[in-house]
Amino acid sequence: MKALRVNNRLVSVEEIGAPATEGEALVRVTKSGICNTDLEIVRGYAGFAGTIGHEFVGVVEEPGDRAELTGKRVVGEINAGCGECELCVGGDPRHCPRRTVLGILGRDGAHAEFLTLPPRNLIPVPDNVSDDSAVFAEPLAAAYGIFERVPIDRETRVAVIGDGKLGLLCAMVMRLRSDSVMLVGKHIEKLAIAAKRDVETVKLERVESLRRSFDVVVEASGSESGFATASDMVKTRGTIILKSTFHGATAWEASRFVVDELSVVGSRCGRLAPALELLASNQIRTDDLISAGFKLEDGVDALEHAKKSGVLKVLLTP
Repeated sequence: MKALRVNNRLVSVEEIGAPATEGEALVRVTKSGICNTDLEIVRGYAGFAGTIGHEFVGVVEEPGDRAELTGKRVVGEINAGCGECELCVGGDPRHCPRRTVLGILGRDGAHAEFLTLPPRNLIPVPDNVSDDSAVFAEPLAAAYGIFERVPIDRETRVAVIGDGKLGLLCAMVMRLRSDSVMLVGKHIEKLAIAAKRDVETVKLERVESLRRSFDVVVEASGSESGFATASDMVKTRGTIILKSTFHGATAWEASRFVVDELSVVGSRCGRLAPALELLASNQIRTDDLISAGFKLEDGVDALEHAKKSGVLKVLLTP
C-alpha cells in the first residue's frame, strides 16, 4: 500500500506492506487531514519515524472483536493504551504511560491506504456527516477538550491566539459557551471565517491595547511567539491554555507568572464523540476550513502546500 512517511526529516510516499492486524481493527482510509503536528514531526518534533497523520475517516475492513463495525464509516481515538493500567481501566488511555499514538508515537499513522487501531478506539460516523467534515473530528475534539481543563461560562472573556486550523476551531468551540471570544491572527481572510461565527477578531499588530484583558487565553498559534502574546493578554490570576506543539524550546518570563499568579494549563487530545455530535448537529461547520485536496501519491506536494502562508486544511485521498 502507499503511505506518506518521514525518516530523519526526509518525507516520501512509499510502497509498504499492509499493516498486520494482530487483534486490532483494519481501517481503509478514505480521507486524511494534514495537521500542523505533521509538519512539526517533519522538522523533528517527537522524534517520530514512520507513516505520519492522525486525522482520518475510513471504512472498517476487519473489525477485530467488534463485528458490528464491519463496513461502517469510522473515526478513531488516536491514543492506543495498554488496556491494563489504572488510566486505561478507567476508560481514558490518553495518558497511559505505555500508549502509542497514531502517526506520532510508536504507531504508523493515517496518511496511508490502511491503518490499524484497537477496535475500542473506533467511533461510527453519523450518516449526515460527510467524509470532508468527519476528518475534522480529531482537531475539533482537541478544541472541545479545553472544557475538560478549565471552566468556561457566558461571562468568561476568552482570547484565542492563532488563526490557523486549530485556532479557528478553538474560537468556534469557545463561542458555544462564552459570549466574549476574540480571535487574534495575521490573515484577514481567516479572521473573516471566525467573524461569520460571531467571534470578535483583531489583527496581531493591534493587540497592545488589549493587555491583561482576558480571563482565559488559548495559545494555538503553533509558534513560540504566541506564548508571549498570550502572556501579555491574560489578566492577573488568569489562565493560559497551551494547545501548540512544535519542535523547539520556549523562553518565558517566570517572574511574571509568579507575581501575577498566572495559571498555565496544557490541553492535548479531546474525546471524539462530542466532536462528532457538534458536526452532526451543525453547531460547528468546517466546509470553509478546507483549502485543498491532493491524492495520497502526491503527499509530499501536499505537505509543501500545507506549509504556505494562509493555507488551512489540506486533505489527502488514497
